[in-house]
Amino acid sequence: MSNKKTHIKKSSRRKFMKNTGMAAAGFMIVPRHVLGGTGFIAPSDKLNIAGIGAGGKGQSDIASFAESPNVNIVSLCDVDDRQAVKSREAFPKASYYNDFREMLEKESSNIDAVSVSTPDHNHAVAAYQAMAMGKHVYVQKPLTHDIWEARMLTEAAKKFKVVTQMGNQGGSGDGVRKMKEIYDTGIIGDVHTVKCWTNRAIWPQALQTPTKKDRIPKGLNWDLWLGTAAMRDYNDAYLPFDWRGWSDFGTGALGDMACHIMDPVYRILPILYPDTVECSVSDSFKGNFEYKDYPKSFPNSSKIHLSYPRTDGKGKIKVTWMDGGLLPERPEELGDDEALGNWDGGVLFIGTKGKLMADCYGANPRLLPLSLNEQFEVEQTIARVPEGHYLQWVNACMAGYGNAETSSSFDYAGPFTESILIGNLALKSYFEVDPTVENQSFWGGGKQYYGRKRLQWDAANMKITNFEPANKYVKRTYREGYSLG
Repeated sequence: MSNKKTHIKKSSRRKFMKNTGMAAAGFMIVPRHVLGGTGFIAPSDKLNIAGIGAGGKGQSDIASFAESPNVNIVSLCDVDDRQAVKSREAFPKASYYNDFREMLEKESSNIDAVSVSTPDHNHAVAAYQAMAMGKHVYVQKPLTHDIWEARMLTEAAKKFKVVTQMGNQGGSGDGVRKMKEIYDTGIIGDVHTVKCWTNRAIWPQALQTPTKKDRIPKGLNWDLWLGTAAMRDYNDAYLPFDWRGWSDFGTGALGDMACHIMDPVYRILPILYPDTVECSVSDSFKGNFEYKDYPKSFPNSSKIHLSYPRTDGKGKIKVTWMDGGLLPERPEELGDDEALGNWDGGVLFIGTKGKLMADCYGANPRLLPLSLNEQFEVEQTIARVPEGHYLQWVNACMAGYGNAETSSSFDYAGPFTESILIGNLALKSYFEVDPTVENQSFWGGGKQYYGRKRLQWDAANMKITNFEPANKYVKRTYREGYSLG
């Protein structure tokens, strides 16, 4: 093939633009006083943001919003005073609370928008209350802990007419846009298979539930940290980072990373909800991970298969997710010394004419074999988001609902999150017993073992139609004092 580069231009951007907020990608808010030439920004031109979760990721989220000259950080909330120290030092004028419910009630008149950066199990209740009060919301990924919660937040954003954004920053990155531009040329044909993988978990999983009662650290309100989850004794195994591996609090490797790695899949391809899901898990539970504790802690590694009907009616797309270090087979077109994704993971589109690969966050998209990238130059047809994911949301909030779009508004992020959490539903159902099947085999000291099953998903009704025990993982029962609506 000639080394001469071929310029390819083909535009089919309507769906992509809708899902990325590209209609307003270059939109920037300029206060009227700046336009007047004084350079002064009046308090009335500021967006007053409250942060629920002020430590860890919450700290960096709040700091990112504050990079805009149009933002005031007016209130902070964290259940752990130790984690909130740096944010409180950075924003000494902001009021401070331990209970987000109290903060929203007392500070309602001072707040325009709310950032939610709590552990996964408390995302939905905090976000919903803020939206019901008319506050714009930014919620860290995954949007919710449960499938039902994601549907509720999607509907709430429309009902309360607020500006929303999920915290999957790659959704505003250049990589996924370039990947879409390559895909639109038709060079890889119709995608029928996708492989996604991550090196997570980088926290302990496949653990027995702690039985030891550790002393609650000074400054931590354990009751408020538990939030929607059932009361239990405090144990150091949960905090401050390792809650991600416990299914009552986190969503495992899939919930942590799929919003980054699968974003190009969901954003680019003509899919909405899968109609079937099946999985397999590593056998590390033969050690400390006992069957009686499953699914309280996620397995060390898993493989999840999702089948998506194409929204254009042209068949189905098979998507496989792998975590815990599991990798897809190396494509024949990729050299032995050429990187398969990057350290964090990657995504591989397999089409009828070729293959397209990207790193985590959809970064560095490239055709396979890599030599093709030297022969083709794809023209930019999709606007970028120069202000980035955080300030895109800030600007859209200041513009007002319906006047500017965001890359991961809940009408996109909600169904996307549902799609991801269906994988966790399969994982949690892996050792459930099917009461309709007689003579089930026994394993592990006489315990019944259900094993692997392809689950049929009715997305409209949020229900598994062929295995009733799985449906208890669609929606949790909250502890008293917490609700949605």
